[in-house]
Amino acid sequence: MIWAVVLIGGLFLGMLFLLEIGRRIGINKFKSDPDGSQKGISAVEGAVFGLLGLFIAFTFSGAVSRWDARRNLITEEVNDIGTAFLRIDLLPAEKQAEMKDLFRFYIDTRIETYKYGDTKSLVQANLDLSAKLQNEIWSLAIASSKSAGASVDAAKLLLPALNAMIDITTTRVVASQTHPPIIVFYLLYLMSLMSALLAGYGMSGSKTRNFLHMAVLAAIISITVYVILDIEYPRSGLFRLNAVDQHLVDLRKSMG
Repeated sequence: MIWAVVLIGGLFLGMLFLLEIGRRIGINKFKSDPDGSQKGISAVEGAVFGLLGLFIAFTFSGAVSRWDARRNLITEEVNDIGTAFLRIDLLPAEKQAEMKDLFRFYIDTRIETYKYGDTKSLVQANLDLSAKLQNEIWSLAIASSKSAGASVDAAKLLLPALNAMIDITTTRVVASQTHPPIIVFYLLYLMSLMSALLAGYGMSGSKTRNFLHMAVLAAIISITVYVILDIEYPRSGLFRLNAVDQHLVDLRKSMG
């Protein structure tokens, strides 16, 4: 996620810059008004930093919640595909091999879909292929469940399982595209910069710059914002859902 690294790098440098600007503004204000330069500043700083803390907490909590939801949907899809695959045994023996081959091809496309989650063209190509295979599997299931030799419960048990397997793909697509409005991230970015400006003003009472405090403040907020973005977009950053995706791979191996 190169764009996030660039964005956060810009935030870090921007905060350092505004910390220095705020400090210089404070120094000039102190020269012209020594007694009033710091009056009321603590209340404003407390309000702004408190609001920034709440904003970070809510965006972080939301990102983690969506992360958990996406992880649970992967597990649900694994269970849905596994259940449907087992119920193929209700079909006539001569139809089972064809259906199982389609299932193997289908799960391969599902694995590939999210393997290249940051490449929209590949994702869409695999989604289209998955949809085509779903139609083939559904048509074959309907025809096979009516064939001689099929279990009397074939249609009753297999079709609902296939329906769940198909529906979960749409649910996962919607979940992967569900994010806060972009204005939320712009506001978080802006609030971080403005907080740096106020923090710099508050540090103007010191005769020398405290580079350690300035760097630590900028780094902590920048890293926190990066983690929020990385969790929010788990297919292109450091924190990915690969460990959960492995369940699909394991299911594919169990199919032979």
